[in-house]
Amino acid sequence: MSEPRLRIAVQKSGRLADRSLELISGAGLRVMKGANELLYRIENQPIDLLRVRDDDIPTFVADGVAELGIVGYNVLAEHFPDADLEAMIVQRLGFGSCTLKVAVPNEADYTGPQWLDGKRIATSYPNVLGAWLKTHGITAEIVEMRGAVEVAPRMKIAHAICDLVSTGATLEANGMKATDLVLKSEAVLVKAPHAPAPELAHTYDMLLRRFDGVTASTGAKYVMMNAPREHLSEIIELIPGADAPTIMQLAGREDTVAVHAVCQENVFWDTLDKLKTAGASAILVLPIEKMMK
Repeated sequence: MSEPRLRIAVQKSGRLADRSLELISGAGLRVMKGANELLYRIENQPIDLLRVRDDDIPTFVADGVAELGIVGYNVLAEHFPDADLEAMIVQRLGFGSCTLKVAVPNEADYTGPQWLDGKRIATSYPNVLGAWLKTHGITAEIVEMRGAVEVAPRMKIAHAICDLVSTGATLEANGMKATDLVLKSEAVLVKAPHAPAPELAHTYDMLLRRFDGVTASTGAKYVMMNAPREHLSEIIELIPGADAPTIMQLAGREDTVAVHAVCQENVFWDTLDKLKTAGASAILVLPIEKMMK
C-alpha cells in the first residue's frame, strides 16, 4: 500500500508560479521536477505539488483534491464571492501584491464612482466588480473578458475597465488612468474544508510552521549594537519594528550594554544615522534566512 501524501495546489505558470516554488524550497522541501509537468514530488517529505491553472486552485482545495493551495486573493475572491474567505486562508504569504482597480481613458472626465453608472465596464473579475458596484449603488453593464481587458475602451467594447494593476505601465501604454481601488491582493495559503488524514497531520503542521517561518523572515533583519545605558530608552525607540529587544551587559563596561533586536520593518540609512547620533556604536544589520516563532 502506497504512503499517503499531502497535496499542495500551485500555479503552473504565471506571476505566482516561481515565487510559490521559492517559498516551498525555502521551507526545506526538495522539489523533484520530472517528466510529468502536472505533478512535482517532494523528495524529502510525503508531499506532492499539483501544478494547475490558477483559476482551478480554489476548486481543487475546496473539493479536497488538495489539502492546501497557494493562490492570489483576487482569484479566491472571484471564485467564492459569497464565502467567508478569512476562514479559508491559513496565511498571507507576502508576495504577488497587486491591486484590482477601475481604469478609464485619459480623456474621460471622471468625477468618481458614480461616473460609471449606466456605463459598460470590461473585466475578468465580474463577481468582485459586481459586489463593489453594488456597495456604491451603481448600475452598470459588466462585460466579461478573459484577456487584453485594457484594449476594451479603444475597441468601443466598454467605457471603462476593472483590471489588475502592478506598475500601471500597461494602462499608460493604452492611454488609460487608474481611478478607484476595488480590491487589494497578494498570494495566500488556503486550506481544504476538512482536516487532513491523521497520518498526514504531522506533515501538515510542520509545513505550516515552516511557511510561517519563511514568510516572517522575508524582509526581517537582525540588528546588533552597543548602547550607553543613559540613552538606552531613546535608542530602543529608534529601532524600527523591534519587539522586546535583548539587552546584555558588556564585560568590563558598566555604562554600556549590547542591544540585539529582530526588526520586521526596513532598516534604512537614516535610521542608522539617528541611532549613531543617539549614542549607539558598532551597529550591525544582518539578513535573516530562517525564523520560527
